[in-house]
Amino acid sequence: MTRPHFPLHLPLHIASLFNRSVAAPLILGATTLLLSLPVMADDPHAMHMQHGHSSEAAAIGEPGNDAQATRTVDVDMRDTMRFSPATLTVKRGDTVRFVVTNNGKIRHELTLGTAASLAEHAKMMQQMPGMTHAEPNAVTVEPGQRKTLVWHFTQAGTVDFACLEPGHFEAGMRGVVNVR
Repeated sequence: MTRPHFPLHLPLHIASLFNRSVAAPLILGATTLLLSLPVMADDPHAMHMQHGHSSEAAAIGEPGNDAQATRTVDVDMRDTMRFSPATLTVKRGDTVRFVVTNNGKIRHELTLGTAASLAEHAKMMQQMPGMTHAEPNAVTVEPGQRKTLVWHFTQAGTVDFACLEPGHFEAGMRGVVNVR
């Protein structure tokens, strides 16, 4: 049997795959997998709420429907590393529309979570500055901009919020939602 010409000089058992109909789907699948790896690695915490945090998600609530918002809260963020208001009280079952405005000169964000998850997340942000959120419980707001976050509070208790830009959490840029 003559060996087909392959510029990479593949062993005969591998080279023969290229002559079969199996080769195209195999190569396509491997290429797709390899090309998707950088995308998944690019934003490792874009899936933060999806991997191992289902109990946290249940504790803090769920994304809300803007049309069903029962209350609107304007949240001001400034470079003094404070939220205004920093504390608010809502009722269990409320869907709150947070209108988050960055009146500072640097980027800020508002992320809802438990105290423990926010502290853990802040440490991660220290190691990955510039990372933005793609989670339903967070908004990243550039200077002079405004974004909306709608959240449905399903459980009584405490839901924390914080800015997780590097150094902001440590500087005290945190708040609390008391759910009654």
